[in-house]
Amino acid sequence: METCIIKSPLGFTKIVGDEDGIASVIVLNSEEKITDIIPVELEDCVFQLNEYFEGSRTPFSLKLNPQGTDFQKQVWKQLEQIPYGKTISYLELSKQLGDVKAIRAVASANGKNPLWIIVPCHRVIGTDGSLTGYAGGLHRKQWLLEHESPFKQQSLF
Repeated sequence: METCIIKSPLGFTKIVGDEDGIASVIVLNSEEKITDIIPVELEDCVFQLNEYFEGSRTPFSLKLNPQGTDFQKQVWKQLEQIPYGKTISYLELSKQLGDVKAIRAVASANGKNPLWIIVPCHRVIGTDGSLTGYAGGLHRKQWLLEHESPFKQQSLF
């Protein structure tokens, strides 16, 4: 597996993958040394993430290879169907997966998503519209949702 560290507007980001696809993209809570030479297997991921943060990319088109249980992979696959700039609730996600009673398991799988931003777990919110649970921190979840919002809030001051 190849690894690189890049800097994003939300912190240092670690990307891991190989010729089989991107295995993980995680935001770090510490400063790290930025990778000088990006491994060829990770170049497209770095490029697409930069486009996303610049606002010129909405869907990602990367070969993905996350590691998880079959259920987790099923949840992550469903997350990929949430359109850019839209949100759904954990309850709606559970319904889409065919079992409304699996809401806790769905939320748990959502929280274990290894592909930050690319598999958009940040687009899942509480039934009441609250920003609940986010492994990267709620401040990052809020930033990502505002970044994707078609309605940009202007500061009054």
